[in-house]
Amino acid sequence: MAEQRRDQRDGRGARESAGAVGDARESAGDTRRRSVRAEEAHAWGALVATARRTVSDGLVVGTSGNVSVRVGDTVLVTPSGVPYDRLAPADTVGVDLDGRQVLGTLLPTSELPMHLAVYRSTDAHAVVHTHAVHATAVSTLVPELPSVHYMSGALGGPVRVAPYATYGTEELAENMLRALTDRSACLLQNHGTIAYGTSLDQAFDRTAQLEWMCRLWLTASSVPGLSPTLLTGEQVAEAGERLRGYGQGARGGGVRVWRGEGEVRVR
Repeated sequence: MAEQRRDQRDGRGARESAGAVGDARESAGDTRRRSVRAEEAHAWGALVATARRTVSDGLVVGTSGNVSVRVGDTVLVTPSGVPYDRLAPADTVGVDLDGRQVLGTLLPTSELPMHLAVYRSTDAHAVVHTHAVHATAVSTLVPELPSVHYMSGALGGPVRVAPYATYGTEELAENMLRALTDRSACLLQNHGTIAYGTSLDQAFDRTAQLEWMCRLWLTASSVPGLSPTLLTGEQVAEAGERLRGYGQGARGGGVRVWRGEGEVRVR
């Protein structure tokens, strides 16, 4: 696909010229780049692990997806066109909320506008974008994922499909934001998925849940002569409320529990 080919081409070029670019910026007195801080190094390791998981779990092929995590006012993001199994601590890429690169010399993902739009508009601390097969298939069929399972309540309600726009554009980022209104995930028409959360684990889990629901609906709707039974808006909303208290921590015990958009610790 065009996005992946471009990312691969950009990634090769970035690696080949990284040293020269860094030397040129240093000689020109470019002070935007800085060294990686300890908390950023830790977050980068978690980001790389999550990116590799999107591949191993079949949510992306090659370098077609991207992952980011926010640390303060810095957004760490996967670089353009570099296979995730090759990423190392020295490959850390970070930008500020205006998109100016402050860490690393590899080019950020071409989908940076979408990631930044999420961080500017929500309380997100992590974003996962994939080209998951079943979710992408659903995005070509309907304007909204039918409410075939109550887990759509965990994403804020029925999952919308953002209208198609060329990848890497501000138009796509704007379409995505509209689809994400009061939601933590959406489908991107003829493209894939995007989900956010207060942690990489939560953003990944929402991505995986969305792909599972899309597969469920496609499976159920493929039976000749039958149509899936769908939940009402009230049923989805009720499930969403109950899911906010879901987890062992709801009864105490000093463990973590998801409550809505965040993870809290219960003593």
